[in-house]
Amino acid sequence: MTDAVHHPMFRWGQLILGILCMALIANLQYGWTLFVNPIDSKFHWGRTAIQLSFTIFVVVETWLVPIEGWLVDKFGPRPVVAGGAILAGLGWTINSYANSLTMLYFGAVVCGIGAGCVYGTCVGNALKWFPDRRGLAAGLTAAGFGAGAAVTVIPIASMIESAGYEQTFLSFGIGQGICMFIFALMMVKPVPPKNVAIRSRLVMTKVDYTAAQMVRTPVFWLTYVMFVAVAAGGLMATAQLGPMAKDYGLNAIPVSFFGMVTLPLLTMTLAVDNLANGFTRPLCGFISDRLGRENTMAIVFVSEGFALLGLMKFGHSPYAFMTFAALIFLCWGEIFSIFPALVADTFGIKNAAANAGTMYTAKGTAALLVPLASLMSTNGNWDNVLILAASIAIVAGLCAKLVLAPMRSNCIAQANARNAPFA
Repeated sequence: MTDAVHHPMFRWGQLILGILCMALIANLQYGWTLFVNPIDSKFHWGRTAIQLSFTIFVVVETWLVPIEGWLVDKFGPRPVVAGGAILAGLGWTINSYANSLTMLYFGAVVCGIGAGCVYGTCVGNALKWFPDRRGLAAGLTAAGFGAGAAVTVIPIASMIESAGYEQTFLSFGIGQGICMFIFALMMVKPVPPKNVAIRSRLVMTKVDYTAAQMVRTPVFWLTYVMFVAVAAGGLMATAQLGPMAKDYGLNAIPVSFFGMVTLPLLTMTLAVDNLANGFTRPLCGFISDRLGRENTMAIVFVSEGFALLGLMKFGHSPYAFMTFAALIFLCWGEIFSIFPALVADTFGIKNAAANAGTMYTAKGTAALLVPLASLMSTNGNWDNVLILAASIAIVAGLCAKLVLAPMRSNCIAQANARNAPFA
């Protein structure tokens, strides 16, 4: 087994296992919007109350990742992903039987813990297996989470229509959990390859920070605030796309995809969005390995802002709604490849899972803003929500180039000169 682990292709096999596991937890987040209206139709709890479950899921998924990342750094990926698989399957099973908001929220907590175990492990593993291609490896792994739902969004929508959302929760929850558990048994603790070439364009530290040392640096908190700012807009789109399409009177309109497939607009939009969301992660990770992290962030964040404004201006047209929604996800999903790579570049690889997990809690912080979108969209008017999200994304893009880049370069230079963490 030792010889196999050191084989150049072994790390690619481990990366593929991580991608598959990420794809299997994707529906916990990206398939959620399909369930909101059916749940509300049955229980009449109100969309704001139901969407709180989404916020709880994302908060729990992200805020516990530093602990889960520490467990991965200490014990390896297998037990953490196996436990996450069980909890993820159990969470959707609870959702299938939920007859009160309390039970629905409890299901969200269980799902969140399970998803966090899988997400934090797989991203941390990618960073460790591929110190020479961190952006690409993190992007491919995150692509599983971004695009995984694209494969199943149509079957999920179809089963909700034919068998009800309860049976859909139950069937997909159990199936996804079993598959993840099997993949977990094949994972091993990362062994970084020797004698790999690191691109000189990327500014990288020679010092390994612990999470406690990392959070004492100003550059961490600037990066964290930027992550929150950009993540908020994408999470609002993820959770609110279904209600937004309904308020625009578009959700059930049949649309054709290049004349090949005709589906309800919302189902088609979600499928295309998830593909865009997944595609951008390895693409932008690859680009950031070459152009630099902040340069790539500046381009895509500003582009996301204009895509959000485009959805506001033209989104009442079916095909414009699909187009601008896809562009939002194309310019948003890359945060889940660039930010983990940037953390490893800045704070070292030894504690990469815990450090990237700590940064990932920014997604949970951003999720707290999702219910705000429901409150701001009174009478089906989403303009204020989209303008706010667009403004934040554009400011974050400018900040990446003008503020974060010089601050991070200075932090790394001083730490390397001292050969010790710099705060």
